[in-house]
Amino acid sequence: MNVMEIKNIKEEARRLIDKLPENLTWDDLMYEIYVRQAIEAGLTDSEAGRVVSVEEVRAKFGLQP
Repeated sequence: MNVMEIKNIKEEARRLIDKLPENLTWDDLMYEIYVRQAIEAGLTDSEAGRVVSVEEVRAKFGLQP
């Protein structure tokens, strides 16, 4: 992770915190950070072509189409 990425993360964290209510808990904050991180990881995987179709997932778990 380079310095620019770290700065961007810090800026994004500040924006996220500023959007949250004043009475949030540490658990609320951690949840928001986790959700943001999970979404970004999913978008990165998608952009890199690391995806699985719905049909493949249904077949793997024996679900009806």
